[in-house]
Amino acid sequence: MRRTSLAALALTVVATLACTSGPGSTSAPGTAPAPTPGPTSAGTVTTGAGRQDAAGRKAVSDDRRVLAISVDGLNPSALKRLGPDRTPVLHQLLAEGASTRNARTARELTLTLPNHTGMVTGRRIDDARGGHGVTWNTHRPGTTVQRAAGRGVASVFSVVHAAGGESVVFTGKEKFTLFDRSWPAGVDELTYDEDPLALVKAARRDLLHEDRSLTFLHLATPDVAGHAHGFMSPRYLDAVARTDRLLGKLVKALQGVAEVWRSTAVVLTADHGGKGRDHFDPTRLADHRVPFLVWGHDIEAADLYRINPGRTAPGTSRTSYAGTQPVRNADLANVVTGLLGLDPVPGSGIGRTDPLVVDRD
Repeated sequence: MRRTSLAALALTVVATLACTSGPGSTSAPGTAPAPTPGPTSAGTVTTGAGRQDAAGRKAVSDDRRVLAISVDGLNPSALKRLGPDRTPVLHQLLAEGASTRNARTARELTLTLPNHTGMVTGRRIDDARGGHGVTWNTHRPGTTVQRAAGRGVASVFSVVHAAGGESVVFTGKEKFTLFDRSWPAGVDELTYDEDPLALVKAARRDLLHEDRSLTFLHLATPDVAGHAHGFMSPRYLDAVARTDRLLGKLVKALQGVAEVWRSTAVVLTADHGGKGRDHFDPTRLADHRVPFLVWGHDIEAADLYRINPGRTAPGTSRTSYAGTQPVRNADLANVVTGLLGLDPVPGSGIGRTDPLVVDRD
């Protein structure tokens, strides 16, 4: 990993990662190699035209790219409070895409790193029940998801890599370097920068000038403001509005280049909500309710629960993993693989046997 220090509060890390067998490998002991994707789940709906390589394995679609966005700490109630005047972009994406404001986090914990690990693996948290095992929420150099789970754990990054595509991560928190340690062949570059404007500019440049299958962008501003001033406080709401303006820069860039606009789908969710000074109570609606949307050139406006009768809208209740499921932020992993025309993430438990339909056709 090559690191470039800029400033204490604006540190950028760009990681250019080789395969685990190559010179200068950054793989850590216990890191599983990128797996071959498993069998397709019945009923998987994709909007990318999947293709195969010479060996008959799924390969990434030539005509589809995905921008996955996590808005850290986005309580859907903030969107109602701010309205379309102060959050026009988020309201646009919700209205024009397949969406819900009533998705759920992991049941076990409403913490940042555990939920983001769920987003990229399609797994719950509890390792004893097939989860990814990441329960901590701090930067721990040397740790990997595989060590946490006690077994090999695949991710959307490793599936994309096995299919011949590239993935990049842009994050506002250093603890996300867990991803490139856990899947060193799958995360081709990782950029960490606590300056959200610089981070979005870097992501925008990459989207417009590089041929990536997957771009994962983490925006931390609402969460930072929530912890400092209180979730749903005026300062927090201002942070959500600022994040909306940052998202607007990305949307304008995508729509400004016809080829990019036609090929890119956006998947957006959040790791948790929040109320008061924290988001640590997984039984509290304000903490475990999040938005989830898919938006793009060929995605029609729809309510995700309406076009997914196999999913159950949870109302205000906390949900278990038994029975029919709500939309969860961990659906992101297999929504991404479906959009790219690939098989679900091996070992995933969310959105694999009940894939989330994002297109009414």
